[in-house]
Amino acid sequence: MLWHTTTKSTSPSLITNCSERDLASIVSWLTMVEEVHSAPSRRSDLAEYEHSEGRPAFVLTRSEVKLLGIAGVRVQFFDDDQESLFDFTAYDLFVINPVATMLQYRLYGGHSLPANLEGFVKAGANIGSVIGQFAFGYAADALGRKAVYGKELMLIILATILTLTTPTGTLSPDNCLIYLGVFRILLGVGVGGDYPMSASITSDRANLRKRGTMLAYIFSNQGWGSFMGSLMTIIVLACYRHVMDVEGKTSKVDGVWRIVVGVSLVPAFATLYQRLTLPESTRFLASQKLKNANTYAEEGDAIAEIKRAQVAEDIKMGNIEPTSEDDKEVASDTTTQDSEEPEFAVQKKAHFKDFLVYFSEWRHAKLLIGTCMTWFLLDVAFYGINLNQNVVLQQIGYAGKTGTPWHRLFKVSTGNIIITALGFVPGYWVSVLTIEKLGRKWIQIQGFLLAALFLAILAGKFTELGTASFIVCFALLQFFFNFGANTTTYCYPAEVFPTRYRATAHGISAAAGKCGAIVSALAFNTLSKKIGTPASSSGAASLVPLSADHALTLGFTLLLPEVKGRDPDVVLAEEIREARAKAASRKPE
Repeated sequence: MLWHTTTKSTSPSLITNCSERDLASIVSWLTMVEEVHSAPSRRSDLAEYEHSEGRPAFVLTRSEVKLLGIAGVRVQFFDDDQESLFDFTAYDLFVINPVATMLQYRLYGGHSLPANLEGFVKAGANIGSVIGQFAFGYAADALGRKAVYGKELMLIILATILTLTTPTGTLSPDNCLIYLGVFRILLGVGVGGDYPMSASITSDRANLRKRGTMLAYIFSNQGWGSFMGSLMTIIVLACYRHVMDVEGKTSKVDGVWRIVVGVSLVPAFATLYQRLTLPESTRFLASQKLKNANTYAEEGDAIAEIKRAQVAEDIKMGNIEPTSEDDKEVASDTTTQDSEEPEFAVQKKAHFKDFLVYFSEWRHAKLLIGTCMTWFLLDVAFYGINLNQNVVLQQIGYAGKTGTPWHRLFKVSTGNIIITALGFVPGYWVSVLTIEKLGRKWIQIQGFLLAALFLAILAGKFTELGTASFIVCFALLQFFFNFGANTTTYCYPAEVFPTRYRATAHGISAAAGKCGAIVSALAFNTLSKKIGTPASSSGAASLVPLSADHALTLGFTLLLPEVKGRDPDVVLAEEIREARAKAASRKPE
């Protein structure tokens, strides 16, 4: 029994010397913990209820779909029976590739953009993302999700509008790229802020049995965002075909890229109000009570509050119907709390100091090292492949090297949508369907191993593979990127860290990933200058280090535990209890 194990760790002299009030607090706390651990909890009842119904984790309630529409999918248009899902942050990040190609014709007469300025424009969003991930992640933990959420979207909207005002007709070509690049950095700050904010908002509210699925749903729509970027380019180009191809007015491509970029404003405005008015989650508020607990009794109350918050969120998300007046009261009370401004921001200790103390312990630091390094090494390879996409397009016959400017742009856009459809979307959705069955760690390890295998095949047989063989091999590579670490590196920081540190740790991990993307861009730019850009040389040479990079990542994955069904807040509460009991036992009699 937990009562006996707990009292055993507390010295008799401590109890003897306690005041009557302190003794009452200890007894109250022990009784609370005994009840939490020995009695069948509502969380267990909920899990049994869902399993007995046979409902898979990927089947969501309407409330959960709405949450994804706000936090992860970014926009959701409701008809009577239909939803439209779209990830505009991925759209914003990936749409720059076709836009850069269009700017070649608008600013430089079809010639390549200056290498340094092209790198600045394309890397701008990633540079901004690093800033946004750090800043918004920290602010979300220090000030609360409600106080911060939606501000990153306002920044995205402002930056997108400013990029649309690029004066291509008045500034010199080089100055136009500088103008665009500066506001791409600002855009990146907002997009970067969305990573920790949306992940934390979703994880705070998710049912433990569905948490990984919910997060995978969020990230899977990165594939749709990339797909929509290519699709919108094709549609708008088709509308401009007569004026550009028949009438020969290539400069009209200026309108094409502005429309393609501006489309992302539609889902952004559609979801802004919902983000700004989303209440604070009950789990976050409960985690702050645990953080500020000073006595055993307060700590026991905070642990119970976290579990009570989980029940309340499950009721609100539609995972369980309230079966008693107590359940209805829980949901009603937490709804009232959500609508109130939290007081913890004034009375709590400095978050940054608390964060450093927590991660000064190796058992916690190794988790942050694991999430940061796996995301960093993943993005070195993932962005390395996507930045080298012109080589891939050349191999599958969609490089757009011949024909009129319109035909070249249309062919490249078609090639991009083929690449996205082959591996991006299927890989993400297999992750959604299997993450709660296979677990995050298994998916990440097999994804790294198989992606490393296909990278090695492409590197070794680059010049020998036919078109069909190359497409199959590349599609499998993309599939295991996304049915693998590209999904799980996003999920892990939102699941392995306690609520009070979650957004900060997720922001740091995501920023490490974006640093990998920046390193990859610089490395491939240098490599292409040294060995040239033909497919036979740069393609094979660039894939060799990526294969080794993926193999190295396996070691850092082993630092991470399996988080399926693991509640990090309960783990933290147990660690605090053990630390306090140990400290108390060391006090002199």
